[in-house]
Amino acid sequence: MDRGSKPAVLVTGGAGYIGAHTAKALSERGYFPVVFDSLSSGFREAVRWGAFVHGDIRDARAVADALDEYGAKSVIHFAGLIEVGRSVVQPDLFWEINVAGTVSLLTAMRERGVERMVFSSSAAVYGQGGRGALETIPEGAAKAPASPYGDTKLACEWMIEAQCRAYGLSAVALRYFNAAGADPSGLIGEAHEPETHLIPLAIAAALGEAKPLTVFGDDFDTPDGTCLRDYIHVNDLAAAHVAALEVELPAGAFEAVNVGTGKGNSVREVVDAVGRAAGRPVPHSVGARRAGDPPSLVADASRAKELLGWEPVCSDLDRIVADALRWEAQPAYGSGRRATDRKAQPAS
Repeated sequence: MDRGSKPAVLVTGGAGYIGAHTAKALSERGYFPVVFDSLSSGFREAVRWGAFVHGDIRDARAVADALDEYGAKSVIHFAGLIEVGRSVVQPDLFWEINVAGTVSLLTAMRERGVERMVFSSSAAVYGQGGRGALETIPEGAAKAPASPYGDTKLACEWMIEAQCRAYGLSAVALRYFNAAGADPSGLIGEAHEPETHLIPLAIAAALGEAKPLTVFGDDFDTPDGTCLRDYIHVNDLAAAHVAALEVELPAGAFEAVNVGTGKGNSVREVVDAVGRAAGRPVPHSVGARRAGDPPSLVADASRAKELLGWEPVCSDLDRIVADALRWEAQPAYGSGRRATDRKAQPAS
């Protein structure tokens, strides 16, 4: 097995959507990704680069053993639960896995002298955005999570920052907006069970693999009345993780950085883009607004360029949709997620 020219990197949750794409990006950069995943929601077939260790981040000993075995000098931390709706009905589980799991991971890192973490955070820390309907959100915006999921992401950020101050760890938390698309190779892509994201759901409707899409509300204060979201190609997101891993930071430093394009696309624009790519219209209807959906969530991503030297290069909406369609038409794994009663959740 090719160990690459650079040190091993432990990638917790690396069998998941963004983790798998990041493992590929690490390998292409010369690192040796070591995927540490319980496979509770990830896919073993998505682990195609580096090594795989089956384990749970709540098990600090298992994490420490993986760090020892491969000599990993840094960690990119994706492992955790992500379903916003589920967090409302099972908040205790989200705190146990997302927060207590991160405590165990940090403990193992401290015991093994691992001094760099890149953390998978979320725009959910901002809640409703806290600004005007069409304004971008900077990192300094008010933090007001609207779900237990968002609460756990913010709690993890606070905890990681405290560990940085106390023990000399350096860390970057990347606050994602809407990850989308798939690797053009077709080897890896989006495979959630159940799927709740707009683009794959719109594609499934266009391909006749799901019921017509439901668009939740067309009377928002936006140019076409539907929600605006900042869609970032998953490969651009993976590149941001590599940049965050490599940026020079002093011991004890903690940085939180938005990762997005700075441009919003509406639900209607996404539906139209899927129709163009599929060569047929997306069957859909307009339903009532969902409680809690903000009209717009768009990143101010200037800090990512300033600190990380990172900018998106493949996040044009048509490119995102084309790559997602190629994957959704013939997924390499996870095809069982295509239930016939799925409905779109554009604000995800």
